[in-house]
Amino acid sequence: MATPRVIVLRAPGTNCDEETAEAWRLAGARSETWHVGRLLEEPHALDLFQILTIPGGFSYGDDLGAGRIMATRLARGLGDALRRFHDRGGLLMGICNGFQVLARCGLLPGDEDDGPATLAANDSGRFEARWVTLLPRPGVSPFVGFDEPLDLPVAHGEGRFLTADPKGMEALDQAGRIVLKYADADFRPTQDYPANPNGSHLAAAGVCDPTGRVFGLMPHPERFVSPLHHPRWTRLGEALGSEGHGLKIFRGAVEALN
Repeated sequence: MATPRVIVLRAPGTNCDEETAEAWRLAGARSETWHVGRLLEEPHALDLFQILTIPGGFSYGDDLGAGRIMATRLARGLGDALRRFHDRGGLLMGICNGFQVLARCGLLPGDEDDGPATLAANDSGRFEARWVTLLPRPGVSPFVGFDEPLDLPVAHGEGRFLTADPKGMEALDQAGRIVLKYADADFRPTQDYPANPNGSHLAAAGVCDPTGRVFGLMPHPERFVSPLHHPRWTRLGEALGSEGHGLKIFRGAVEALN
């Protein structure tokens, strides 16, 4: 099988692009990091890739709101290229700030019937940087093809996923499109802080579009690709396994293309 090619799109203020590119490499893909300005000049270059990733950070300093400027640039300059990419089966993932970008340029939730969505300020009113437990819901998205709970770190100030119509969240959940949920110590979805660090309704930590190929999540899978990345690795030892939990997400996408 041909090795999938991944483009990791960075912008001024992005700070997780190299880690994300390395995670894709460890998962068996061939990754390249491109500045958004370069892709805006060469939109047809997107045709050379099978996976597009928008990593975390603070694109354009989040000066007009988290991810808003980059979302505007993508929607205006790459709208046709992104639609073509999606229609031919390309996979698109947004991590943290990248999730905010996907929501604000309308790629998530991804269906006209869904209505608009956004990532609002955390209920705590502050930036949250901590480790969380997540419950996966496999079946819709190739990024989430596993059913074991996983630990991942979060680091965001605007991570509370909201739909304009409150009923939209229930519809997403019924369709299996809330594919990652914040969990408590008993591995149950929770609204309780700090296990749910931002107050997202229905414990939503990651959602996908109707095809499952567009996926956004607030936790950072690229920050846990080795057991040594876990803060309790010396105590947990072999219980962590041979690789970090976040690598499952990257591997799932690569395997879906092979």
